[in-house]
Amino acid sequence: MATDRRRTILEGAARVIARHGVRGLRMETLATEAGVSTALIYYHFKDRAGTLRHTLEFISDRADRYTGDGGGEGGGGSTPGPHDARQELEQSLLLEFQELPEVRENSITWGELRASAIFEPELRGDLARATLTRIHDVADLLGRVRPTATAPALTASAERLTGLLEGLSTRWLSGALPLSHAHALVREAVALEIEHLSR
Repeated sequence: MATDRRRTILEGAARVIARHGVRGLRMETLATEAGVSTALIYYHFKDRAGTLRHTLEFISDRADRYTGDGGGEGGGGSTPGPHDARQELEQSLLLEFQELPEVRENSITWGELRASAIFEPELRGDLARATLTRIHDVADLLGRVRPTATAPALTASAERLTGLLEGLSTRWLSGALPLSHAHALVREAVALEIEHLSR
């Protein structure tokens, strides 16, 4: 029961941040959104900073679920070859751009948390760790496509791809970039990075 309440609060926090930004996250607003008491929020998360930290973890885990499901179907435990790994990499990145409420909310919330770290330094460490985790995941997939590439080269490629994703996501969410064009740009960027890693 406690974990259900906790999840309800975190879902509510993601919705509030997506609609009103980090500065709009007040405990009273969150309590109303989640249908719980403010005392329960403080019980689970101690303070506003704790709520923000756990919301970041929540949306990162949620993104892992909807971007990670596409790749594990084909192998029955065997290691995918370079072509399969490339498809898995592309799929993982493209799943960041879906016209699904949960995906849009996640992307908006991530963008709001990143932007607010300029003014709320306590978020920076958690954001850096979440970003680094994503970079390592992408570098791992790139390494399966180009197993002879060095770790620094893989990390640099993953940093470029994840940075591109964040920029494209902002444009897509604001209506400045059609979904199909975002997908095309991601595919082209993946192709360029793989080619660069083969040199």
